[in-house]
Formats: sequence, structure tokens, C-alpha cells
Amino acid sequence: MENLDAKNMPSPPLKPYKCLLKTQIFLRILATAFTLASTWIILTSKQTVTVFGLEMDARYSYSPIFKFFAFANIIGCAFSVLSLFLASVLSHKCLDPKNYFYMFLHDLIVMAVLLAGCAAATAIGYVGKYGESHSGWMPICDHVSKFCHKVTDSVMLSYFAVLFYLCLAIISANQSRQIQV
Repeated sequence: MENLDAKNMPSPPLKPYKCLLKTQIFLRILATAFTLASTWIILTSKQTVTVFGLEMDARYSYSPIFKFFAFANIIGCAFSVLSLFLASVLSHKCLDPKNYFYMFLHDLIVMAVLLAGCAAATAIGYVGKYGESHSGWMPICDHVSKFCHKVTDSVMLSYFAVLFYLCLAIISANQSRQIQV
């Protein structure tokens, strides 16, 4: 009898789900674009200046923190493309709430990776801009301002991608609440 009741239950209207799916696809496109732009900017950020007769070179690859930030954005971009593909496939398949749960987990993990990279780059960027007097670290952004501006732009774009992934995680979590246990 339970089987008949389950089969005769009306299916939810498809229009809100299609709208949510289009929103997810749009946010995933934005996340892909912002992580790609952030990656491109950090990978091309370099500046050489002469200070007191010494040539000083600033590159992202000189700092393990900026390398981590670059790799976090590369991973975020790659998984954004993957999730964009999966969301497109899901739009043509059945709207199973379990799929939203898996997308929620995916979005949460990518958001955490991007946020970790952003937090690390922000911390090292702060030290680069203001220095750390207790440790004796001097600020370098006075000398390599072009490099610092590019890194700042890259970190800002990556924070926007984190916000897009936060929105995606909220949408997926809300849709996965409908899982029947």
C-alpha cells in the first residue's frame, strides 16, 4: 500500500527547480570566471625594482603562501568547471534531492579550500603592506606597489568566488533538506 501512495504522490512543480538550477549554473559560471581571473593575476604578478642600488624581485613563487593561494584558485577553477558540467547534466536528469546533497558537499569543500587560500594570502599581504615590528619585518609594498596591487586584486576576486560558493552551498543545502529518509 505504501508503494502505491509513493507512486501517486504529486511531483513538485518543475518551474522553481529549473529557476534554482539556472541560478546555480549562473553562480558556477561566475565562480569559474572569478577563480580563473584570480589565478591568472596571481600567476602573472611580478615586479623588479632597484632599492639602494640593489635589484629587488617580487614574484608570487617566492612565497609558499602565495603558491598555496594560486593552487587553491586553480583547484577551485577546475572544480567549478566540473560542477558546472554536473549541474548542466543534472538539469536534464531527474531532480533527486540526493544530488543536491552531493553538490552541497562539493560546494562546501571548494569554498573551504578557496577560503583557506584567501585567508593565508590576506595574512601575508597584510604583513607585506604594514610589516611586523615585533618580528622586525619591514613592509615591502612601498617598494613593489605594482606587485602588491595585483596580489590585492587577485585576493579580492578570490573572495568573490568564496561568496559565490557560499551562495551555492546554501542553495544546495536548502534543496537537500527534501531528502526522504
